[in-house]
Parts: sequence; C-alpha cells; structure tokens
Amino acid sequence: MIRVLLADDQHLVRGAFALLVASAPDMEVVGEAATGREAVALARSSRADVIVMDIRMPDLDGIAATARIAADENLAGVKVLVLTTYDTDDNVLAALRAGASGFLIKDTKPAALLEAIRTVAAGESLLSPSATAAVIARVRATPEPTPRPALGALTDRELDVLILIARGLTNAEIAESLTVSPLTVKTHVSRILAKLLARDRVQLVIAAYEAGLITPTG
Repeated sequence: MIRVLLADDQHLVRGAFALLVASAPDMEVVGEAATGREAVALARSSRADVIVMDIRMPDLDGIAATARIAADENLAGVKVLVLTTYDTDDNVLAALRAGASGFLIKDTKPAALLEAIRTVAAGESLLSPSATAAVIARVRATPEPTPRPALGALTDRELDVLILIARGLTNAEIAESLTVSPLTVKTHVSRILAKLLARDRVQLVIAAYEAGLITPTG
C-alpha cells in the first residue's frame, strides 16, 4: 500500500482528495495537514510514502515544508508531489529546488492524480505539461544559456524517449506511445540520465530544449 499524506489548508479540498485516494485499492490516507508545519510533523510521525502538498498554506508554505522534509535524513524515503492552482515558473522551480519529486496543477484529472502518486512513490519524478513549459520558459529567459548538451552518445530510441520526457510524459505514457514495456522505458531513462550526467527529469527537459529537440510550442 502507498501511504499518502494530504497537505492543504482547505478542508473541502483535503476531503475530496482523501475520498479519491481511499478509492484506490493500492493507497491509503495516513494523515491530513492544514499547514506546512503540520505536514512536516505528520511526515515524521505517519511515515508516509508520498505527500500531496499544496503551496499556499498558513504558518509555513508548501515549498518551505518540502525543503524541511527533503533536508531531514530520517525522511529520505518520503516523496513530495506538489499540487497547486499556481503553476508559475517561479513556483515550479522553487518546488523542484526544494526537493519535490513532482508538480501538478489542481485541474488534473482524478485518474491522472492517482497515477502521479504511483509514479512518485516508485521513485520517479513527474512534471505536468504546463510545469514543463514553465521550466522551458525560465530557461529561455536566462541571460546566459547553459551549454548545449552533447547528445551524440544517445541511441535513436533514447532520443525518442528524451523528446517524450521533455513533453511531460510519464514512463507509463512513454511506454504506451512507443509500444514497449514500462521497465524498458525506465532502463532507457536511467541510461539517458547517466550519459547526459543529468540529476533528474527536469535537467533532461532543459537538455532537450537546449539541444533543439523540442521548443516551447512542442
């Protein structure tokens, strides 16, 4: 079972998310927090696998709470999935820098949210298409672009996978698109990360954009 902690200052929103998570046979809600401080405290006491974290909360916002959780060695296995109404580039980058494993906006479809929780719980990172666009927009606005990455070491199939990652697809969606197994996609992603010396999928998105494989318009 994936143990899920919900952090949102709106009681009705938390209640709706709790019902959704409880409807999944492989998940259970282990706590609800109305503030960032409560989220940090419950992360330590509930031993959640994934925290669905809002950004705008009283007392301590979701980004600061995510940073505290990521910095706690005792919570090394806890993943944070930021779910917010505000998908500006500042919010996306701040959440990822704080240690979030994923970023989605609240109009995400219920089935997609459950799949996102599974993806993050499995140790993968995830960005919604709009969040991916925000990252690319920030890269475009950088006065001194990062050096264009050398992609010559990638195979044609790895380039295909990289482009789909840059478009915001999850491993499961990439597997469906390429008609291969999710395990095969995971292997490709690991090899791409190693070859490009990238830390995570966010860096792969930036690498794909800088190499001209994809543009903000797709």
